Amino acid sequence: MSGNDERRYAKRHADILRIVRDKGTCTIAELAELFGVSQESIRRDVKPLTEMGELFKLHGAVTLPHHLGEAPFEKRMRENAASKRAIAKLAASYINDGDSVMLDTGTTTSMLARELVAKRRLTVVTNSSDVARTLATVNDNTVYMAGGELRGDNGAAFGASAIEFVSRFSVRHAVISIGAMDAHDGAMDNKLEEAEFARIVLTCGEMSTVVTDHSKFDRTGLVKVCELDGFDRIITDKRPEGPLSAALEEAGVEVLQAPAEDLIRIA
Repeated sequence: MSGNDERRYAKRHADILRIVRDKGTCTIAELAELFGVSQESIRRDVKPLTEMGELFKLHGAVTLPHHLGEAPFEKRMRENAASKRAIAKLAASYINDGDSVMLDTGTTTSMLARELVAKRRLTVVTNSSDVARTLATVNDNTVYMAGGELRGDNGAAFGASAIEFVSRFSVRHAVISIGAMDAHDGAMDNKLEEAEFARIVLTCGEMSTVVTDHSKFDRTGLVKVCELDGFDRIITDKRPEGPLSAALEEAGVEVLQAPAEDLIRIA
């Protein structure tokens, strides 16, 4: 198989996983129609995904493993999924083959990892087992996974050892997701360990980026991650308005909005 074929199949596998994670269950016929290929081609595509445990095979359909008992993180992956994918697609466009990237754990950064399967020779540093699993086995990537206490709901490592590990790295792109943002308190999260880890990630990149959908704007969280001048760029699906917009401009933050046509096409 040629390099182009490998990349095409890797991209389609990632797209199939993305669609099934959004829908929960999807028939082979639906997938064939979405991709414009035969049902037999889709069956060949899903076979390695089921063998790896990424998908569970049903009669004429595929679903997520243990879908009925899915973790809260998996449920959050489907919330505002179209917006998160459009944000991830735009964020991925700024990351080139051979770049170094640090990603924290979050549904939007997990979406970004899936967009990055089309890139080659990435060096990835993360505390997310989902991000690591997505990128570790493709396209000559090198992935460094932080150790520490592994949290059950999202499969991410936290604690002093995880923070100490990632702080050794200096990467081109540092990317975090957040739980809330407002003009007064800046970027926030609702869990102490996630906020502490995200804060360290932002200090490790030449370019620091927050990826978040607009539902997090003008909201406050429990724990501060950083002030608005603590990152370089925010990528979102809808530009903030009012005081938050003014505060971001004053802080010198570049605001990038995912194209509307991507939101429509991906949805």
